[in-house]
Amino acid sequence: MSVPERDFPLFPLELVALPSEAVPLHIFEERYKTMIGLCLDTDQPFGIVWMADDGLRQVGCACRIEDVLERHDDGRLDILARGTEPFALLERISELDYPAGIVQFLADADEPTDTDALSEAHDTYRQLVTRATEREPAVEEIAQLDSYGMAATVDFGHEAKQGLLELRSENARLALVTRLFRAALKRLDFVDRAQTRARSNGKVRF
Repeated sequence: MSVPERDFPLFPLELVALPSEAVPLHIFEERYKTMIGLCLDTDQPFGIVWMADDGLRQVGCACRIEDVLERHDDGRLDILARGTEPFALLERISELDYPAGIVQFLADADEPTDTDALSEAHDTYRQLVTRATEREPAVEEIAQLDSYGMAATVDFGHEAKQGLLELRSENARLALVTRLFRAALKRLDFVDRAQTRARSNGKVRF
C-alpha cells in the first residue's frame, strides 16, 4: 500500500477518466487555472474524480498534462491530459486556492494474468472496433492493450468506467470489459436491424 499523499490537486468533473485514456479539458475557472498552472510549472499530476448525481466518488484517476493545445488571451487553457493510475480519495482539503485532497494510489492484486481471459477480451474488442470503425486493427496493436487500454477507447458510460476504475484485479477488469464489449456488439446489431427495417419501410426484403 502506498503512502498517502497530501495536497494532491483534484478536478471534480462529470466524467470518469481511466489510466491511459486521453482527456481533453477546457480550463476556465480561476481556481482550476491556478491548479493547472501549478501542475505545468512543477510537472505534477492532478486527479479527476467523478462528480456523480449522488455525490463525489471516492476513487479517481491521476492524470498528467501531455500538451497545452491553446492558451487564450483571458487565461483560459485547452489542455490534453492522460490518465495514469487510480487513487482513493481519503480526505478533502479546503485551505488551498484550488480543490485538493489526501489520496492514496491503488495497486492491483498480486496475481498472474489469466491468458484465456486476456485473449477473449482482445478478440471481442477486435470485433467491436472492426464493426464500429470498419477498420480491423492489427493483431500487434491489440496485443499491447490491457483492460484499461481497451476500455479507454470505448464510451461505456460513467457507471461502467467507474466500475472498472474501482476493481483491483486485472482479471476481473478483463471479464468486465469483455461483457461490455459484447453488450456493445449487441447494440450495434440492434441498430443495424432497426436501420434495415426503416429502409424497407417495415417490410422484409428478399
